[in-house]
Amino acid sequence: MDEAIRAFVTFLEIERHASLETIRNYRSDLRQLSTFLRQPGTASPPARIDQVTPEHLRSFLHWLDRKGEKAASLARKLACFRSFYRFHVREGSVLVNPAEQLSNPKLPKPLPRVLTKDDADALMEFPAGQSPLAQRDRALLETLYSTGARVSEVVGLNLGDLNEADGLVHLRGKGRKERIVPIGTVAITAIRSYRASLNPAPVKLPLSAPLFMNHRGGRLTTRSVARIVARYSRRLAGGAVSPHALRHSYATHLLDEGADLRSIQELLGHASLNTTQKYTHLATDQLLAVYDRAHPRAQPTAPAARRKAPKQASQ
Repeated sequence: MDEAIRAFVTFLEIERHASLETIRNYRSDLRQLSTFLRQPGTASPPARIDQVTPEHLRSFLHWLDRKGEKAASLARKLACFRSFYRFHVREGSVLVNPAEQLSNPKLPKPLPRVLTKDDADALMEFPAGQSPLAQRDRALLETLYSTGARVSEVVGLNLGDLNEADGLVHLRGKGRKERIVPIGTVAITAIRSYRASLNPAPVKLPLSAPLFMNHRGGRLTTRSVARIVARYSRRLAGGAVSPHALRHSYATHLLDEGADLRSIQELLGHASLNTTQKYTHLATDQLLAVYDRAHPRAQPTAPAARRKAPKQASQ
């Protein structure tokens, strides 16, 4: 099993160009499965990966479920096992993929948390003071909200990825896909202030140096950014949010102001428009405005009355 896991991880790194987080999670999931299969009491414990059956995998997932593992985590592990065995079927190590016979757990579909525009403005102002850490946190929040970037994309930013003159930033997304997106002047100004607070005297740094650094001068991690966002957003009325909430808010606020879904898809780096639709909310006012402009029988003089109609009908 250990050798099979190493071969699969090498495939993820070299051929799939998977992210470090994906590789870490998949390796952990497979090692956890291997440990479970070796436990005393396992029915017909397999000695090789080609002896693992759907019943073995189902028992493992049931064991995790009884321990209180979340459905999303179970679904990720099952996806990992499918990919693992799909790889070994292609390699000829096994003949049948035992994970293909298992059904995905039902996942809840909560609407993503989206900040109001006032809350987003307030959040940007929370980091106070002129210290390098306060300046960094302000620049970090502004960059997340200004670009709609994933947290992994922001921590991966280098000095050479920011084009201040043109207001653009170079992002490296999932699967090493790259894109260039706009970044607002407020965010650029915040970044300049942060970098100036680090180096009062001119210091020539390589373009490959991280844009956002920790207190030791190393690159920030995704967990560090999550803690920073949580610490400041905890002061909002709705409580703490994740960095991804700023990405949701970015997309939703663009929609509210008239941006089309296709443009937002490009900005977010989504391969499918369906994914973009899941991340965004079409505000009622936006839908009504589109209807008023486009429908020949619309009554644009009385949108407020139409907004009240659904409430009256539901009473």
